[in-house]
Amino acid sequence: MHKRTVPKVLKELLDRQGISPTELHRRTGVPQSTISRILSEKIADPADKHISKIAEYFRVSTDQLRGRVDLDAPSKADQRSESNAEIPGPFDVRDDVTLLDDDEVYVPFLKEVELSPGSGRTVVQQSHKQKLRFGKMTLRRQNVQPSEAVGVTVSGNSMEPVLPNGSTVGVDQGATAIVDGKMYALNHGGQLRVKMLYRMPKGGIRLRSYNREEHPDEEYTEQEMLQDELVILGKVFWYSVLV
Repeated sequence: MHKRTVPKVLKELLDRQGISPTELHRRTGVPQSTISRILSEKIADPADKHISKIAEYFRVSTDQLRGRVDLDAPSKADQRSESNAEIPGPFDVRDDVTLLDDDEVYVPFLKEVELSPGSGRTVVQQSHKQKLRFGKMTLRRQNVQPSEAVGVTVSGNSMEPVLPNGSTVGVDQGATAIVDGKMYALNHGGQLRVKMLYRMPKGGIRLRSYNREEHPDEEYTEQEMLQDELVILGKVFWYSVLV
């Protein structure tokens, strides 16, 4: 088993949060040079003042950041609320009879709805039959407001092998600014899509699939995004895969 070190844990936290080292510097005040030296493993044991600021931002303990305690282990203060926090997977409306605990919320699903039978034209709307049940602590750790969270079902094989057809993702509608290489949900003229996004000059974007052999990159200028009704719904912060 590989020893957990501050550089390894910090890399994992940055990936979970979907932010860059530069953004972490802006949000914590820890010098960017210090963060870079930690990530490059030139600093194996950062000063307590830096550890404290980084741990506070990610809502983890300093022991978790130092690799002494697993990141997913709840702190003593959180053990009670965390006991029922992680409840993955789709939740059918028939389960509405099951009362939510105080530390849980329902998150609606988005789906494609055909405007008229046989028209082939769809719009993206909230489903009245599907919900996700999330622990509030789970959302807080990802800095996701419950009111901004929605579920989306992945359709097709474009994101395989990471997200097979039928996978469920949680989307933060409050996070639409593109972080290159992160996954986002899109409303593309009434079609729900999940892709990795990259910024392009003059406001354009590049859409990338994991299955690039069958689904090559797509590039859109800012004008083409308007013409094609291509809208970024939010960043993927969670996913569940059935195998």
